[in-house]
Amino acid sequence: MTARTATMPFPARLRTELKIDSVLLLIVLALLLGGLVILASASITVSDKVVGEPFFYVERQLLAAAIGIAAAAVCLYIPMHIWRSLNPLLLLAGIALLCVVLIPGVGYEVNGSRRWVRIGFMNLQVSEPARLCLLLYLAGYAVRQQRALRERFVGFLRPMFVLSVGCALLLAEPDFGAAIVLLATALVVLFVAGARIRDFVVFFSTAVLAMTVLALTSPYRMKRVTGFLDPWSDPFDSGFQLTQSLIAIGRGEWFGVGLGDSVQKLFYLPEAHTDFVFAVFAEEFGLLGSAVMIALFLALLWRVFKLALRAAHAERFFETYVAIGIGTWLGLQAFINVGVNMGLLPTKGLTLPLISYGRSSLIVTLLAVGLLLRIHHELEVDARPANRKRGGAR
Repeated sequence: MTARTATMPFPARLRTELKIDSVLLLIVLALLLGGLVILASASITVSDKVVGEPFFYVERQLLAAAIGIAAAAVCLYIPMHIWRSLNPLLLLAGIALLCVVLIPGVGYEVNGSRRWVRIGFMNLQVSEPARLCLLLYLAGYAVRQQRALRERFVGFLRPMFVLSVGCALLLAEPDFGAAIVLLATALVVLFVAGARIRDFVVFFSTAVLAMTVLALTSPYRMKRVTGFLDPWSDPFDSGFQLTQSLIAIGRGEWFGVGLGDSVQKLFYLPEAHTDFVFAVFAEEFGLLGSAVMIALFLALLWRVFKLALRAAHAERFFETYVAIGIGTWLGLQAFINVGVNMGLLPTKGLTLPLISYGRSSLIVTLLAVGLLLRIHHELEVDARPANRKRGGAR
């Protein structure tokens, strides 16, 4: 440490030493700011009617964005080895959140689903922080039990038992979409960590069979499936939401009808500012605008997986699995949301990351971005001595 650095205040030293992935940050900011713009357009009518304030939902989303950015900034200064050491507590926290929401009088019910817990000024959707907690636990387990995971079925079974408990609690809410995202993300992380193909195939097949049986034996889920398969057969009941979404996307054509000029958001399309905000975006910005948004998500995934590859080359496997998990979670959730809006998948009730209205989702997503930026910082710091050594050799 130089004399100048030694005399600097501690926070100032942190700021000068911090290494930010500017490309990842710009992509996230583009999605976040673009999401606020389209949210303002999609929600202005419903918020004006419901609460008499045209920008009610935008203001709440802005506050959530501020909280999420603050949480991400805090994560920038927490070393990744601390998250790894907190694995048992993170596991307990994730399971506890999923249990608490099911307690009558504690969990907050909306449209027949008990997914929220009231915390101060907002309702926390517990599946969002629980997913991140379980993901961090899984990344730590994959590092600690790497040999068992690669050589014995029990090494694969242990984390899947924990995740099965988490999925069962999510289904009890019920939150079918969150359970699918959690399970799929976990399987990808374990596969990358070296789980044997036969273990992976056996559990994946069992999980798909269980999900299929669950969907077939649940009347409201079957109604969603049948409505998805042929929405035009019942456009005023089971297929109403999807037909309105398809009409919105079709109206957008190549270049859209213009920002703020969507017709479907005028109480035709239910949940236009949450689950179906992509349909409003496609109506107002057309195929070209939709392609730009999808390209931004693909760029985000490319950057995250590139970060994971760098961490793997540096033999920082906890960071590798965390990045893989976050990238899979965000990519899968975006894919499902867009697929639902376009009629490619049954309705799942999942938000479009960084775009849809959903304060819990936005805060946790930005916190996850903070973890990714911290991983990048540590990789850059680790690389500096090696770079100096190579420079001296030359």
